[in-house]
Amino acid sequence: MKIEVLREDITTLDVDAIVNAANKTLRGGGGVDGAIHRAGGKEILEECKKIGGCETGEAVITTAGKMPAHHVIHTVGPVWNGGENNEDELLQNCYKNSLQVAVEHDLKTIAFPNISTGVYGFPKERAARVAVETVEQKFGYKPSIEKVFFICFDMENYDLYEGMIKE
Repeated sequence: MKIEVLREDITTLDVDAIVNAANKTLRGGGGVDGAIHRAGGKEILEECKKIGGCETGEAVITTAGKMPAHHVIHTVGPVWNGGENNEDELLQNCYKNSLQVAVEHDLKTIAFPNISTGVYGFPKERAARVAVETVEQKFGYKPSIEKVFFICFDMENYDLYEGMIKE
């Protein structure tokens, strides 16, 4: 299985697709979402306006604009509300649906940020476990995808993902 953990800026990666931890409007925001919109430029926002929005757990694809990546897969992670509102399932859907979009567009390499762990407040360790288990499970059924990256901005997430990948 080709899964790798990197501590990088997701906007600088030369991959087929980077995943954006988007909001429902797809209009940009803070964190990863804002960084992707700033780095990619207005082309991303224009395509997002045409799409119109995205529900929690779903995924859509746009250009990557000025970034080295070829596409951005936008997915809306769940806001953490104590774990009693299907947050784990919704987060799983973010990864599953993003991988499905990648397969539908014949993409070979995909890079995920730490979805929902910023302002959406999902506990980092729990989110990492959901991410790794979901990707490992779905990745085996998606032979067209050659490599999945988990991109961690901070050392805490890097250590969590690296430890889970080695398990």
